[in-house]
Amino acid sequence: MKLVILDRDGVINQDSDQFIKSPDEWKPIPDSLEAIARLNQAGFQVVVATNQSGVGRGLLDMSTLNAIHDKMHRRLAQAGGHVAAVFYCPHAADSNCGCRKPRAGLFEEIGRRFGLPLADVPAVGDSLRDLQAAATVGARPMLVLTGKGQNTRRAGGLPEGTAVFANLADAVTAICE
Repeated sequence: MKLVILDRDGVINQDSDQFIKSPDEWKPIPDSLEAIARLNQAGFQVVVATNQSGVGRGLLDMSTLNAIHDKMHRRLAQAGGHVAAVFYCPHAADSNCGCRKPRAGLFEEIGRRFGLPLADVPAVGDSLRDLQAAATVGARPMLVLTGKGQNTRRAGGLPEGTAVFANLADAVTAICE
């Protein structure tokens, strides 16, 4: 099985410093949904690994998070794509949990659920914590410059071997080569 792990906010959809708190606020980045469809057509299972601390902060509840993900699934289907699963950490940043990126708990759970080692699995994110979680499990970190990506690249300290792309569509082109 071929697998790709994607962050959500800033990779698939527009990010917001105020968090994505409703389905109306979830807006795909141009060409991101079509890029996921291309991965599917190339035989990849796509999963999302996302920190959603807005739940732990009380900015949205689980039913709203589910409604946001339902919108994402519907819009992906309209573009001819799908994600196999969404793994999320609902905890606030100060909770010290093991699933919040940059810790590797979400990635480890993906590996367990799919029965796969994550060595060299492409993992696309826009923040250092996304890349660090990927590197911890031996996945291949890929930075996109959408969302927080430009600031992440400017700040430096990227894990060794991190590839950098303008957006998810460009990263997918490299993955499918």
